[in-house]
Amino acid sequence: MTEPTTLSVALSNETATANLMANLALLLGPGDLITLSGDLGAGKTAAARAMIRYLAGDDALEVPSPTFTLVQVYELPPYPLLHADLYRVNDPIELEEIGLSPLPEGAVALIEWPERAPSALPSDRIDIALAHRPALGSTARAAEITGYGKAAAQVARLQALLSFLDASGYTAAKRQRMTGDASTRSYARLLRDDGAAILMNSPRRPDGPPIYDGKSYSAAVHLAEDVKPFVAMAGGLRERGFSAPAIHHADLDAGFLITEDFGSEGIIEGNPPRPIVRRYEAATDALAALHRETLPETLFLGSQLTYTIPAFDTGAMLVELGLMPEWYLPDRGVALNSDKRAEFTAIWRDLLREASSAPGTWVLRDFHSPNLIWLGEREGIARVGIIDFQDAVLGPTSYDLVSLLQDARIDVPEQLELLLLTRYIKARRAFDNTFDAAGFAELYALMSAQRNTRLLGTFARLNRRDGKPQYLRHQPRIWTYLIRSLAHPSLERVRDWYATNVPPPQA
Repeated sequence: MTEPTTLSVALSNETATANLMANLALLLGPGDLITLSGDLGAGKTAAARAMIRYLAGDDALEVPSPTFTLVQVYELPPYPLLHADLYRVNDPIELEEIGLSPLPEGAVALIEWPERAPSALPSDRIDIALAHRPALGSTARAAEITGYGKAAAQVARLQALLSFLDASGYTAAKRQRMTGDASTRSYARLLRDDGAAILMNSPRRPDGPPIYDGKSYSAAVHLAEDVKPFVAMAGGLRERGFSAPAIHHADLDAGFLITEDFGSEGIIEGNPPRPIVRRYEAATDALAALHRETLPETLFLGSQLTYTIPAFDTGAMLVELGLMPEWYLPDRGVALNSDKRAEFTAIWRDLLREASSAPGTWVLRDFHSPNLIWLGEREGIARVGIIDFQDAVLGPTSYDLVSLLQDARIDVPEQLELLLLTRYIKARRAFDNTFDAAGFAELYALMSAQRNTRLLGTFARLNRRDGKPQYLRHQPRIWTYLIRSLAHPSLERVRDWYATNVPPPQA
């Protein structure tokens, strides 16, 4: 049995309480339970209100005490949240009647007065015991935070985060929630009088089951398992004149960073969002500039530490492609027999063999609109701020251009895609007149087919395994890109196989 982990924190005022709850929120996920205990007036509702407002991104959100309603439900951007008060509960069986036993899946629960029904609450939880400290001021509180069961690790991580923020001088900075991504990372904007910075929480990625030749999925496809690749790639990009965030403070072992804040001005506009052509042109030019350089395989992290960028080889690409038969096809009612699976793999192995042997470059892997910030005050390639590259690999030059021009989250018109593809090829030929335009176009179609096949499976997995159905709305767009790329003559075999075995996604 895991021993509880306890952390004591002095809260001098309401701002300190709000910051503590924001720090804790950074570490939470669907299914987590936080109980708030303490006497009347100890500040339980105030603490819950601070967390809910942080997660909502609205400091003025009305968050009433649930004393009379018993349960208030908030549909917040990261997940639903239940705020409950058990003060008027007389019997633990009443929790079933109000929808708290069992707790709803996929939600976070904040429960005040847990001592009213201790036997009905899960053993894995974080308890925050609040108490007055009048000697320190009328709004001063003491918080004793205890993690039970699996939540003990979260409290230990919270303690590490508080120490990191204190050492970095950001304990008192105001927190502002930022939208995360599909990974385990989370982010907050830190606001001080001298400006803003970004706090990244990047816990070490769990290995997962060894189902790919003895490796987890993340290891097999070379996803970053800690924060070191981000730091290494940021330094490598900055040394070459590209705008990656400067690292102000880092705890490489714990996985906490405080980085430069590029702001939030993107390369898309409108509703529904569409590309800003001039900014997409700049992003295309940045890729062309990166790809004409001779880039090292090993980067320095400082303190005599180095990081070697892994190769995006055929094995890794095949594992990614396997997400389609593993996750997407079952959603569409298709079950492949062993012969069909073997045929799928054989076709792709033949196609990828040449791509893997071609000269490689840094593949940043998620070079698309959510991860590109417009820095209009800068010049040239530096106008494109790049914020996601920790999964970088050495691979085909066309991969990141596909990510940009076939953005999974917004519609890029085919005419614009072709114009920018031509722009990239011209930029490469202007620097190297031996650049093979036809060969690159073929490699572009191949990497498009590979990436979009993987994305269909990835988004199906995010829905079914991770409870993130919002990604399914992108599947029709991905299918459009996929069909577009499969029209290339070199992809006839895989095109025919898909026509027979792969139905389109639901609208």
